[in-house]
Amino acid sequence: MSDDFYSSYSAYKNYQPATLGYKDINRFDGEIWEPAAFTSDMRCLELGAGTGQFLKYLSHKGVRNYYGIDHDSDLMAVIQPEILERFECVDVWEFLKSSKNTGWDRVVLLDVLEHFMPEDGFLLLSLIAKSLKPNGKVIIKVPNGGSPWGMSYQMGDLTHKTAYNSESLRQVATACGLSVDTIYDQRRGSPRRMFSDAVVHKFLSWALLNPPPFWGANLYAILSFKQS
Repeated sequence: MSDDFYSSYSAYKNYQPATLGYKDINRFDGEIWEPAAFTSDMRCLELGAGTGQFLKYLSHKGVRNYYGIDHDSDLMAVIQPEILERFECVDVWEFLKSSKNTGWDRVVLLDVLEHFMPEDGFLLLSLIAKSLKPNGKVIIKVPNGGSPWGMSYQMGDLTHKTAYNSESLRQVATACGLSVDTIYDQRRGSPRRMFSDAVVHKFLSWALLNPPPFWGANLYAILSFKQS
C-alpha cells in the first residue's frame, strides 16, 4: 500500500523549487552545521534530499564536495541548475552499495529514517556507517515519537513506518556500531514562542509523573563512527 502512496507523493507534497533565505541559513547553522562541526572542506552526502534546500545550503557555505540523492524522479523538474550536477534520482539501496558511496565526512538524513521499517533502518544506517571516514558523523532528524507534539508529524504522512524517540534512536545507533554524540530538540519559532514553549514544557515536566526527556516536535541525533 505504501507504493500507492509514493506514486502520488509528488502531488501530495506539491514540489516547488527550493528557496534558501536568511532564516533558513541561520536555522541550518544552529541545527546542523555547528552541532555536527561541519567545515567547508568536508565530503558531504544527503540521503532523501527532496527539492534540494540543504544542498543549496551546503553550496552557500562553500562546500564543494557534496552530493544528494532521492528516489522520486518527479523531483528532477524542480531541482535548480546550480545543484543539478550534485543530485541524482536513484534507489537508496542501489546507491549505498555502489562505488560512489565511500569516504563521507558527513551524511545527513532529514525526515528520512521514519520512512523505513526498523529492520531496514538498521540496514540503512549500517551501510552508511561502512561508508564513513574515521570520525565521520551521521546527522538524523525524525519526528519525536516521545512527545505529543511530534505525533502530528509522524502520523501526518502515511509513508512513515517507524516512530522514534530518543531511546530508540540510541538503540538503532548502537546496533549499527555508531556512537551517539548528542540528541536534541529542533527548536523553531520566534524568540517569544521558544520562550513560552520552554516555560510550558518546564511546568509539564514538573507536573507529570513520566514526562518525555525531549518535548520538541522533532529530534536531531548526531552519530559518530570512530575507527577502532
